[in-house]
Amino acid sequence: MDQESPLRERLIDVGVDLVLTEGTASLGLREIARRAGVSHGAPRRYFPTHQSLLSAIARRGFADLGARFAAARSGASSSPREQVRALGSAYVGYALEHRGMFELMFRHDLLDSTGQEPSGGPRLRESTLPLFELLVALVSRCGAADPAVTAAALWANLHGVAQLWSWGSLPLTLGSEAAVERLVAAAVDAHLGPEPS
Repeated sequence: MDQESPLRERLIDVGVDLVLTEGTASLGLREIARRAGVSHGAPRRYFPTHQSLLSAIARRGFADLGARFAAARSGASSSPREQVRALGSAYVGYALEHRGMFELMFRHDLLDSTGQEPSGGPRLRESTLPLFELLVALVSRCGAADPAVTAAALWANLHGVAQLWSWGSLPLTLGSEAAVERLVAAAVDAHLGPEPS
């Protein structure tokens, strides 16, 4: 690890903490630098643009979501449908627990996907595709005629559930938080069809 890496990681850590506690509006370069205890120009040595720093922060969110997906799958039965349901619950749960990070992760208008990051790793969008590909594979095992489109529609449905729940619209109409699990199950059933008997 070179000498620059610890400061680079600290800037990302501060950004992660800010987005989790104060949301995306708090993610200015100056504020991140101030909280990291460095000059306001220091982040530019590691991140050529504000978007590249936000992308590094979002990568942490995708890594956390990927770990939750792995845990959800290992805790579910071997049935592909149950695994899809477990992933849906993990996705919506993550969104509700980490609203600021969840918002940042899917704001590709704020993120840098050009591969300009100094780490030379895959572009942000490319590094997130395995999560979607996992969903497509499971949906395919459930017998969907067009697994990619079905998985995308299910994802959009779950994303909408997460947003509408966090904005208070669904709790207003449905009541208790127990309804979140029922909504996930209904979304899965709506996209995969009735569960075979």
